[in-house]
Amino acid sequence: MVTPRDASTVMLVRDEPDLHVFMLRRHLNADFVGGAYVFPGGGVDAQDRDPEVLARCVGLDDVTASRTVGVASGGLGFWVAAVRETFEEAGVLLARDALTGRPVDPSDPGRAARLGYHRAAMARRERSFVDVLGAEDLLIDTGALHLFAHWITPAGAPRRYDTWFFVTEAPPGHTYLHDDAETVASEWVRPADALARAERGELEIIFPTMRNLQAIGRFERSSYLLDAARVASGSGADGIPTVLPRIVRDASGARIVLPGDPGYDETPDLPDGAFDPIAVADAARATTPGEGAA
Repeated sequence: MVTPRDASTVMLVRDEPDLHVFMLRRHLNADFVGGAYVFPGGGVDAQDRDPEVLARCVGLDDVTASRTVGVASGGLGFWVAAVRETFEEAGVLLARDALTGRPVDPSDPGRAARLGYHRAAMARRERSFVDVLGAEDLLIDTGALHLFAHWITPAGAPRRYDTWFFVTEAPPGHTYLHDDAETVASEWVRPADALARAERGELEIIFPTMRNLQAIGRFERSSYLLDAARVASGSGADGIPTVLPRIVRDASGARIVLPGDPGYDETPDLPDGAFDPIAVADAARATTPGEGAA
């Protein structure tokens, strides 16, 4: 069975005037969920747990982060990956100046130009994230990120991820633009509008993204969502249940079952490669309303 890879994803939210979230469209030829609309994020790399990178985190140490997400060690890598991927994919850097302690100010033309250069160099793999932090003397702002959800890709997928979803207030002045490599489009959207467009077949959205859009869409304003996320994040793994969907195939087709749904414990895991993530989204739309509710 495919072992899930650690991953992080970030829901950047702001009010326009009601709650909107930033989404990116994956390149059609991407190895994973090509063409789907997602939040910034990706796998946790070895560099995300490098001691030199962890030393540039402010607000959390690895012991506290690991305890928060319920692992023995390396938990801080989820926060680092979240910040790194958000910078790479969306041009948003959740960091603070090491000298002043203030959030990165992209209104400074010199800083903005350098960050654009660093982002492009990272995309070409000419520069690492720790290189960027060192060159700009920045600290990763772990306090800006609040745990919101924890999803594991079902058995049967060719690629599986153990993903922590974070939510954060979108800082002003940053790029908020896809990278034209892994992602080819980007937009701010009301969660309900994104779901409606997916229902009409205008957007491809994978199942965990759908469920998290539903969850954050219950909040009228970003401040209400962030307040709730701070409370949940403070409880860590104890306050945020792990969601491991399973796929049921029967005479009526395929549907999703979640922990707590009737038949979940009796549903066998599918063999590796039995489905792809877009097929799971299709199964989710076929699932009757209320089944597998988040």
